[in-house]
Amino acid sequence: MAQVVLAINGGSPVRATMLPYGRQSVDDQDIQAVVAALRSDWLTTGPKVAEFEAAFAETVGAGYAVAVSSGTAALHAATFAAGIGSGDEVITTPMTFAATANCIRYQGGIVVFADVRKDTLNLDPAEVEACMTPKTKAIVTVDYTGQPSDLDELNAIASRQGLTVIDDASHALGATYRTRRIGALADLTTFSLHPVKHITTGEGGMVTTDNHELASRLRRFRTHGITTDFRDREREGSWLYEMVELGFNYRLTDFQSALGLSQLSKLDGWVVRRREMAARYTTAFTSLPEIEMPTVLPDRESAWHLYVIRLNLDRLRAGRAEVFKALRAENIGVNVHYIPVPWHPYYQALGYKKGEWPVAEDAYERMISLPIFPAMTDGDVEDVIAAVTKVVSHFRK
Repeated sequence: MAQVVLAINGGSPVRATMLPYGRQSVDDQDIQAVVAALRSDWLTTGPKVAEFEAAFAETVGAGYAVAVSSGTAALHAATFAAGIGSGDEVITTPMTFAATANCIRYQGGIVVFADVRKDTLNLDPAEVEACMTPKTKAIVTVDYTGQPSDLDELNAIASRQGLTVIDDASHALGATYRTRRIGALADLTTFSLHPVKHITTGEGGMVTTDNHELASRLRRFRTHGITTDFRDREREGSWLYEMVELGFNYRLTDFQSALGLSQLSKLDGWVVRRREMAARYTTAFTSLPEIEMPTVLPDRESAWHLYVIRLNLDRLRAGRAEVFKALRAENIGVNVHYIPVPWHPYYQALGYKKGEWPVAEDAYERMISLPIFPAMTDGDVEDVIAAVTKVVSHFRK
């Protein structure tokens, strides 16, 4: 039997072109919706924003949805609405993109990183309780890869301590937790509408809540802290406006909202497709003991923003970096999500030390994100499986 030569060693790659780990799907319906908005009287602060917010709130089962300019803006707005201020401690996960923690710093808060569960890599409620101090004011959890956090447990902790829970659901639009859709299961829930997420507005974000006062604070915050927007004043024939808080310009445009509305109509089908691909990966990799596959708990359904495998390095003759490079050479656009936030130079300079979050740090050293997005064909999925199998088999001890 001929030996298979890896592409990185001069062999033929599994694919002729690079398959990214994620990308947007934009069709003619989306384009027509944007064009119609561009031809309307309103490019920003107009009716499409409110229409998108109402549809989004209905989709996730929340009382209110507030559109903003990015997922980061959504997190910043949520920490503002929660009243985070100078010296307040906020507990969050190290296994996330930096924006989750940065939003706490924007408000002058102190980031307290709690370790994650070994199976889901979501925030561990027991670790959260261990991090509590009299200065703790909020918990920011992350639905890592699209699987909901232990929200009932975190909400119970928060209720006992009088804390606010913010759910960073940037990965989890369309996910369910104990039969309930993510979006109204925390005090505030944030979403990203970046091109690699479940739906996109180009750049954009959304905050959902059932609390009217929080929703009002969010709306003021995204418009400089002003109580009315231009459309309100046009409708009332008034020039008067009042800035009552220090806010930001975090508005989403009407043409972006038109795109979001069009995309939202396809969400359910796209989530089904992501679940189909994840199931195919899991079936295919069951026979590879060199790989630890994602764990999905039985009381929740992931939206599968990411499919993250962890390498069992004791079974391989190579480290994660070598496996990563070999898969890229096969034209599989793997990625790594994430470098633990407290490892970044900015946070190291604040005094955070490596080694304090052993579960998250061990997972980081072994993880690789595989391509998963709705536009992938069955052939694309099989290419990923073939490349992973090829590379892992080559490096097997």
